[in-house]
Amino acid sequence: MKWVYSFGNGKAEGRADMRNLLGGKGAGLAEMANLGLPVPPGFTITTEVCTYHYENDKTYPKGLRRQVATALAQVGRTTGKAFGNSDNPLLVSVRSGARASMPGMMDTVLNLGLNDATVEAMANKSGDRRFAYDSYRRFITMYSDVVLGFPHHHFEEILDDYKDKNGYSLDTDLSADDWVELVARYQQRLKEEHGEPFPQDPEQQLWGAIGAVFGSWMNQRAITYRRLHHIPESWGTAVSVQAMVFGNMGETSATGVAFTRNPSTGEKRLYGEFLINAQGEDVVAGIRTPQEITEAARAEAGSDKPSMQRALPQAFKELTRIYGVLERHYRDMQDLEFTVEQGKLWMLQTRAGKRTAKAALKIAVDLASEGLISRKEAIARIEPAALDQLLHPTIDPKAERQVIATGLPASPGAASGEIVFSADEAETLKAKDKRVILVRVETSPEDIHGMHAAEGILTTRGGMTSHAAVVARGMGKPCVSGAGALRIDYAAGTMSVAGRTFKAGDVITIDGSTGEVLAGRVPMSEPALSGEFATLMGWADATRKLGVRANADTPNDARVALKFGAEGIGLCRTEHMFFDEDRIRAMREMILADDEKSRRAALAKLLPMQRTDFVELFEIMQGLPVTIRLLDPPLHEFLPHSEKEIAEVAAAMGADAKKLADRARELNEFNPMLGFRGCRLALAYPEIAEMQARAIFEAAGEAAKLTGKAVVPEIMVPLIATKAELDLVKERIDAMAEAVARERGSKVNYQVGTMIELPRASLRAGEIAESAQFFSFGTNDLTQTTYGISRDDAASFLGTYVSRGVLPSDPFISIDREGVGELMRIGVERGRKRRPKLKVGICGEHGGDPASVEFCHEIGLDYVSCSPFRVPIARLAAAQAALGKGAGDAAGSDA
Repeated sequence: MKWVYSFGNGKAEGRADMRNLLGGKGAGLAEMANLGLPVPPGFTITTEVCTYHYENDKTYPKGLRRQVATALAQVGRTTGKAFGNSDNPLLVSVRSGARASMPGMMDTVLNLGLNDATVEAMANKSGDRRFAYDSYRRFITMYSDVVLGFPHHHFEEILDDYKDKNGYSLDTDLSADDWVELVARYQQRLKEEHGEPFPQDPEQQLWGAIGAVFGSWMNQRAITYRRLHHIPESWGTAVSVQAMVFGNMGETSATGVAFTRNPSTGEKRLYGEFLINAQGEDVVAGIRTPQEITEAARAEAGSDKPSMQRALPQAFKELTRIYGVLERHYRDMQDLEFTVEQGKLWMLQTRAGKRTAKAALKIAVDLASEGLISRKEAIARIEPAALDQLLHPTIDPKAERQVIATGLPASPGAASGEIVFSADEAETLKAKDKRVILVRVETSPEDIHGMHAAEGILTTRGGMTSHAAVVARGMGKPCVSGAGALRIDYAAGTMSVAGRTFKAGDVITIDGSTGEVLAGRVPMSEPALSGEFATLMGWADATRKLGVRANADTPNDARVALKFGAEGIGLCRTEHMFFDEDRIRAMREMILADDEKSRRAALAKLLPMQRTDFVELFEIMQGLPVTIRLLDPPLHEFLPHSEKEIAEVAAAMGADAKKLADRARELNEFNPMLGFRGCRLALAYPEIAEMQARAIFEAAGEAAKLTGKAVVPEIMVPLIATKAELDLVKERIDAMAEAVARERGSKVNYQVGTMIELPRASLRAGEIAESAQFFSFGTNDLTQTTYGISRDDAASFLGTYVSRGVLPSDPFISIDREGVGELMRIGVERGRKRRPKLKVGICGEHGGDPASVEFCHEIGLDYVSCSPFRVPIARLAAAQAALGKGAGDAAGSDA
């Protein structure tokens, strides 16, 4: 069995399409080697070893050690060095690499192979003792933290104390003798606290590091990241072992991270950061503020530090050439890691770069326009759910900005919230429905849960490629990083700047597009959608088969829905129109009425209000289909409950307060979701359905006159379990249509259909379709009634079900294909068997979930309907479903 794949010297045993086996990093290194790019030689241990490791009590497969030794010897021959040799040592890096990019989630060890003997050999070979001991102290710190579980803060304390005592401010101020002294102190502290000396055997070091990388697949931050990004545990990680190249060998050496296009805006130009005389973790960890790669970017940033273009012109030229090669080869924006060792450029990684939704759109449309990808590929590249980022507020340009600090614009969008200084606190407050901004000196992978809970992230350290920046962009949350003027005191719970102090709980606003931090809550404005958004949506609309409508109850909802490309209203919930102060009084009169006559008198007050609502909706929708659901909620929701409320209502209505209280008690139910609601109301009080039908038909006539476009309302009867229920309600609707036609002298075209939201309705869909002209699946209730779970109470245990693997995801967020989905499939098949042209849609919130939209496409629905802001998501998901691309496969978007 082959467990190890080598690369380097212009060739490789692996390829780009082997990322499931070699992980993203290993596949990228192999492909770059095959392309003849300068890649330090090395080898990748496959993800299958990781799987074996966890399935076999953390042991390794037979033959692995031999294959590793062979591959390591090959690296030695290529470099002219030998691993563990005390005269001419080969040093290696050990890095993780899963098939899905997980920035900062797993462990890395650099400079492996150094010990008290090889460090001296390295000093002699390089002629630079300072460089050798700087590398050794870095190795001791990383190895102790990652492999021995001895946290790096122990070493940072020693280093900070040493720098303070000697008047140093930067690590680069320390001399060779300083590092020699610190290495001795590091080893002494480790032995004292850990009880074991630092391992000197390079072989032991290597297997310790390999074990730690496999171990990090199951660390808490990686588990959290996988849960948030739906990455299966079974994928495992690969381990890449690679000959070290050194960016910390003086002023002609450097390390950096670059994107072939701007990951925030998508603009086509090299974007990134580098540091002279540094190693990779210095850039990403935000310990030193990095320099710009291009001269143009340096000028824009107003930096006085030289760009790579100026400081290392030959290496910059080579990087520019390579970025062109890689982007053309992969046909996507790439995220590159590189090191310059004494003027020579080496490539350490290429992968599809994480990007914001705005950048993903621009890049996909630009790549299609450049002829690198097809329009269909462009559609497939955008993660539908990521469009949410584009549809959320930015700071109102007219708003007064009280700027307290400025950092880097690390992830676009804006957010206001209360200051919290810890990830745990962010999570706690989010659970209490508080909006918070997570404020940290710098974030680390341990903060991932708090970043997820926060509205936005603010850090005082770190660049545009720091952990905070990359993770925030991936989550679609605004982030300002490197706001160096801010002073954070975790112990006191304060953030101070320019003489002002802000405490935990104070409200601030961050603008991730400008890098500004503002005092207080600032007004936001609706997002403006880019030309690329319209272009891609046009391509998606031409591809999809499913119609996309919106759930809209108010004129404002309807306008937003149209702006986002809805093709009609798939659900108008009429009860939302009754909660206005004037209307609820008439509604209460109707409920309290003792007889039909009094009920009709109250309904007569509601009729003009309903009619006005419908006229406005029909007018806005300009002849597009509008599906109106008859009154659905339990009547007790409209009644006052406290004694004070009852007395107020009784006085306003001139009714007896005791009678009102008795009626409220009478209507109160133990389980209202399964009680007196939906078509049950229309059966008991047919006059309610009649009033609503009259309002709809009269409004349709009026709107048609106003707009000159025929209105064909779709009247939907909720909570049907039997054909008999539908027939009785439909009879009243049909009679009202005839009455209105007689009065107005013109016929009304309309359709009557039903919500399918009970398992029985799905099973008896054949006979229900004899009367129903359309079906719309109410999947919120269908999920409740299939599982016997109240969605209002489910939050307390559904999370446990998902984390324990009982359910793959929350069934109220994504359709349960096997249970609820099976009932939908039965409903469609049996309904269309009886009525072949039966129109079938879905109007639960699932209509805006990409995986659910894909399922709706598979079972042959005619349309999905979702909340207005999710319409673009549904349009794109429907196009991807038509292309046969599963939800969540969006290549390279990672947004």
